[in-house]
Amino acid sequence: MGEYLWLIVVLAAVIVLGGVGLVAGALRRPRRTPPPLPGAVETGTLEPDLAEPDLAEPEVVAPSPEVERPEPVQGRLIRLRARLAGSQGTMGGGLLALLTRDRVDEGTWEEIEDTLLTSDLGVAPTQELVQRLRNRVRVEGVESAEEARRILRDELVALVDPSLDRELKVSRSEARPGVALVVGVNGSGKTTTVGKIARVLVAQDADVVLGAADTFRAAAADQLQTWGDRVGVHTVRGPEGGDPASVAYDAVRTGIEREADTVLVDTAGRLHTKAGLMDELGKIKRVVEKLVPVTEVLLVLDATTGQNGLRQARVFGEEVNVTGIVLTKLDGTAKGGIVVAVQRELGVPVKLVGLGEGADDLAPFEADAFVDALLGQNAPA
Repeated sequence: MGEYLWLIVVLAAVIVLGGVGLVAGALRRPRRTPPPLPGAVETGTLEPDLAEPDLAEPEVVAPSPEVERPEPVQGRLIRLRARLAGSQGTMGGGLLALLTRDRVDEGTWEEIEDTLLTSDLGVAPTQELVQRLRNRVRVEGVESAEEARRILRDELVALVDPSLDRELKVSRSEARPGVALVVGVNGSGKTTTVGKIARVLVAQDADVVLGAADTFRAAAADQLQTWGDRVGVHTVRGPEGGDPASVAYDAVRTGIEREADTVLVDTAGRLHTKAGLMDELGKIKRVVEKLVPVTEVLLVLDATTGQNGLRQARVFGEEVNVTGIVLTKLDGTAKGGIVVAVQRELGVPVKLVGLGEGADDLAPFEADAFVDALLGQNAPA
């Protein structure tokens, strides 16, 4: 029994001493740093390609539209004059051909009259021009094409009337912005014209606010805002189908707060046969004038509509006291007489003409340049 007890004691001692040796050896050995995990970096963070993916939807930020600098007004006049000369030569060329015949008799004068009437000049202006031409040809004679051109140019310029004040009255005055209401029937290019007028003004360093008061056509406000965004112009708009007068009022109030130079208000395209809609234009003007006077009412007419455009002009003139005319699509017709006819109808000048689809294809109207283009020649130096 004693032998067994002695054996147990010896085994226990061996076990204890072995454990102590193992512990001591472990304390003497340097601690080894475990190898880094795959993808780890020195900061202890995971590399981006192994990080936990972000499952949230990314925020989509629309790029800011690049603000354009419109073409200078003078530069576009030269280009538009050339375009007008190419498209309007029928009227001027036809008249010159008739006046330079070897013998200008009664039959020739009837042809001259027909040419003018088919150019939408109107009966009264046509008779007036023919009579003046007859008198000058009888007194001065026409010995050459140059003389015929000079006489015709003089009389056409007088008929277009360069004495009319064609300046846009939309400048800031007495700490108030100028306000222009732009009116016209559906399809005349009115909203596009408002955007192009804004470009004309921005090219002259004016600060402009647009009012999208055409609330009945779903795309009108979007279209106008796009025009404004392109040149960095603020657009005031309201809910679809909202009160146009309210939108116009808010636009003018915004123009006052922003100390803008000009507020351009685009109105809904009115069919001139609908008296109720025409009355609404009068309401818009009255509401706006609770804040500031309306300094311009610009009527947009499609030059290709001819005599129908005169009827539109008459109705609009009776309702809102039109102060100026914008003729669009003048490059699409050889009937340049509409300029004179519409001025005679309303007693107000054509102030701007549109001669193409480009953003800067709108220019201030000049009587001399217009007549020179009709006759297919450059303006005199």
